[in-house]
Amino acid sequence: MGERKCTFVPGEFYHIYNRGNGKQDIFLSDIDYQRFQILLYLCNSTQSFKVDHLRKQKKDFFEVDRSEHLIAVGAYCLMPNHFHLLVTPVQEEGISAFMKKLGTGYAMYFNAMHERTGGLFEGKFKAKLASEDEYLKYLYSYVHLNPLSMVNSQWREVGVTNKDKEYLKAYPYSSYYDFVRPNSRREHKILNSDPFPSYFEQEPSWSHVEEWLSDRKDLSL
Repeated sequence: MGERKCTFVPGEFYHIYNRGNGKQDIFLSDIDYQRFQILLYLCNSTQSFKVDHLRKQKKDFFEVDRSEHLIAVGAYCLMPNHFHLLVTPVQEEGISAFMKKLGTGYAMYFNAMHERTGGLFEGKFKAKLASEDEYLKYLYSYVHLNPLSMVNSQWREVGVTNKDKEYLKAYPYSSYYDFVRPNSRREHKILNSDPFPSYFEQEPSWSHVEEWLSDRKDLSL
């Protein structure tokens, strides 16, 4: 995960995503997912922090004063072999700086934890500008729907059931958890919806996703 050739502009919204090298899993345990969430919080700072040092000091990771932020995270979802982020930079080069810290920090942790070497991610992170509000609104819902593929692989074709919705509400490695249970856990501090449209404070719209998908069967993210 490195810098991109495109320029990230404060005030614009971006879909950031990447997956494991060779489509390998990048999260093998709850501890891995939790480490990534900690880094989503700590790496969003002009300062640098080391998780192990904070742990030795018995610091609450999500209470660390980060001073100036690099980006605002509006939504995220972690899946076994990939992740999605919806972000906007709050500083020039904020996204590139954040992603470099996040990618390097997590890859170093993962390789040490699982006794492996080599690149963890499939090249540089991918980025798409959400230049239209309709597309950003779709992404906000789509990102949160990602975990459905683990319990209902046909959800795009057959729709989202009540059982599916309950699964999503309980999925702990997505910001959806924080939208349906506001301020119920420390991880909600990863998010800052202030720069985003007002619907980033609401539960994702199932009908909007279904309408979008029905009109764009060949959509590829």
